[in-house]
Order: sequence, then structure tokens, then C-alpha cells
Amino acid sequence: MTSAPSSLSLAQRLAGVSDIACVTADLNGVPRGKVMTREGFVAGRRLHLARGVLLQCIMGGYPEPEFYGHDDGDLVMQPVANQIHRLPWAEARGLVICQPEELDGSACGLSSRALLATVLNRYAERGWQPVVATELEFYLFDAASDPQQGFLAPRGIGGQREAGISAFSVGSANGLQAFFDELKIAMDALGIPRDTFMNEMGLSQFELNFVHGDALQVADQTFLFKFMLGELALKHGLKAVCMAKPLADMPGSSMHVHQSIIARSSGKNIFTDPQSGEPTLSFRHYIGGQQAWLADLTALMAPYVNSYQRYYSPYASPNSLCWSTDNRMAGLRVPHSGPVDRRVENRLPGADANPYLAIAASLAAGLQGIEDECLPAAEVHGEFVAADELLLPVTLHQALHRLQRSRFARDWLGEEFVAGFLATKRMELDSYMQQISPWERTFLGSQV
Repeated sequence: MTSAPSSLSLAQRLAGVSDIACVTADLNGVPRGKVMTREGFVAGRRLHLARGVLLQCIMGGYPEPEFYGHDDGDLVMQPVANQIHRLPWAEARGLVICQPEELDGSACGLSSRALLATVLNRYAERGWQPVVATELEFYLFDAASDPQQGFLAPRGIGGQREAGISAFSVGSANGLQAFFDELKIAMDALGIPRDTFMNEMGLSQFELNFVHGDALQVADQTFLFKFMLGELALKHGLKAVCMAKPLADMPGSSMHVHQSIIARSSGKNIFTDPQSGEPTLSFRHYIGGQQAWLADLTALMAPYVNSYQRYYSPYASPNSLCWSTDNRMAGLRVPHSGPVDRRVENRLPGADANPYLAIAASLAAGLQGIEDECLPAAEVHGEFVAADELLLPVTLHQALHRLQRSRFARDWLGEEFVAGFLATKRMELDSYMQQISPWERTFLGSQV
């Protein structure tokens, strides 16, 4: 194990645990892996995983072997030392986040976690460290909802379903209090700090703000939270949904990414001039880079057909790379803050995005902007119309086409990852295009 604690301390931490789920995120952010005995894990037994697992599509299939190797050889699942946990909601079960590595110890080009680590290394070479926080929105529905008919809000203590008028109400979650109480206990047990929690604008929609910190650790926490959210929801007769747009007439769910950069030598925010307190050129160049390159990486922030339904109503879910101070219509928002906390909020990723990839995309585009000294377009104010060059692709098909053509994406993500990502996403798009929707049957079925 890499930098793992001593066997004795690890054995004590896992006392009473019989099995350890050793997981990593596939390209969709779904936990994949194997379950190992406690004894084998504590002894440091090496665990292997087939390469193709990282490219598993959301329906369960795989692209052609050429994208992960015709031999589908093994990767080594290296445990992350600070991500070894007991699961308080699952008796005698533990979980560890792993980073897949090649057999020779080199980074795996198909691993989204390794990809984020590679981006962070580019910052470290400059003596910088990104500081990141995510905000995750999600819906809670009745677990008995029929996906063919639509999701239903859960019943509260009085047996009534929420009517959708509880936005920002501090008492609106009382009917689900047992679920949220256990969720908070589980977060504490897994070492996931939380900042604020609220009932959002949608019908039984909620938002959790994570505490800012190291980008890789925050990505781990967001990945782990989504897994925990789904597990605990089912335990309480609920269905947690992180689709970008689960209800047609309700707001979509996002995963906003807040970003700043500190210099390791001084601990100072490089976005702020230490003498004047004003924004630096690096701050402007960072925004300029995101405007120049994030559209190429739209598919990493909006990975499914449904993701683009969220962009269709752009007030609360921006669909452009315009930037503004404290304007939620802008895809790149600069929240009001003191000079020390100056940051950029990327409001484009949906809750359905893989957190490792969404964060990596944001940081890569920003750093490229600093390196190229990109200047941003003029700041927008109030209600605005985005310039064509700042608009995002409006369908998954367009987003994949742009990713395929992007030299920037291949330089930062690697040829292997881009090819594998495109192959899996095209499988998913093809599966969707073979379906006929109720809308088509309702309005086109009577046409002759």
C-alpha cells in the first residue's frame, strides 16, 4: 500500500469489519471495484482490476477492446491512505478509495482520479496549489417511483408529498429528518466536512456545500458523498437522484466548482495583489483561459443527453462562458468576497458529472489561460445576451464532436483518455437514440 498506516493501527481502525470495498471512479464517476477480506487488506495484499472497467458505460456495456487493450490487462488498485473508512450504515463493511496504477507503478491514463492528480502536478511545478470547493444539488424522490411515469416527491411525516414551495425553508426537511440525521452522522464518520445545507428551489431538491480545501481531497469527498447519498436514501425508502434535469418543470441540479490558487511559499491567494488587494493579471488570465477552453471540455461537465436539458433553461443553469461578479446567469461567476478569498465559481458542471473530471477541466483551462496570458471578454452585467463564441455546445453530440477535435483536450487529458471517453459516450448516445420517447408517441403517433 502507498503511504498506508502501520498494520497495527490499520487493524485497530478496522476492528469488527469483515469486508472492505476497494473502489475507484469510472469515467462516469460510478464506484467500481472489488470487495476484499479485512485480513487481506490489512496484510497489504495487492488487488488487481481489469482496465476495461474504467470505461464501463452507464448501461453496463463496454466499448471495443481497442480502447482499453485487447488483452484487457490488469491495473493495480492502490489504496489512498486517507480514504480508508468504516461505513456506519453498513454492518461490518468498510470502503477505501483506490487509485488505479499500471503494473509498473505508473499512472493509468484511463483513471479520472489520476487525471486530476496530473493536472495538480502542473500547478505544483509552479509552486502553486489550487483550493477548491464543490456545491452539489440533488433530488430526493419516493423509491417506488416508476421511471417510466416520472419521479414522485417522498411523503413526509403527515403522509403528504411536498408541493414544491419549500425553497430555502429551514423546516421543509422535517419529514425527512431521520434520513438527514443519519446522513450527517455518516459524513462525520467518513471525515467529510460540510459547510451549509439548504432546501433548494426544486420539488424535494436540496444542496450541500462542501468546505474548500485540496482539490483531490474535495473530489474524493464529493465522490464518496454521492455514493453514501444513494446508499442511505435506499435505506430510508428514498431515491437520491443526481440527474442534471430529473423533472421537466423544475430547476436542474448542478455541481458548482469554486476555485482559487495559493502560492505554496507564502500561502497567499495569487488572484489578489497583496499590496492593493485588487485582482491580479493571473486572475484575469485564469478567467480568460476558462473562456477559451472550457467549451472543448463541455462533455466532462455535461456527460449525458439529459445534461443538456439543464442548459435549456439558462437562468439558474448558465449555458455560456460569460463572466460576472455575483451574477448567477453567468457561467463563470465571481462571488462577492474579501481579497483573501477571491475565487472563480464554475457554474457549468451538472450534479451528474464525475467530480474528478469537472474539477480537472476547470483547473486545466484556468492554468492554460495563465500560461498563455489569455485575456477574458468584457464582464457582463444584469440581464445579458452571450456572444456566440462564448456559448457551449447544446447537445451531447456537439460536445463530443468538439472534444474529438480539441488539441487542448488531448494535451491535458491524454490521447488514451480522450479516445476511451469518446468511445464510451458514443455507446451511451447510440443507446439513447434507439429509444422512442413518450413525447414522440403522443404527438407524432397520430400523424399520417
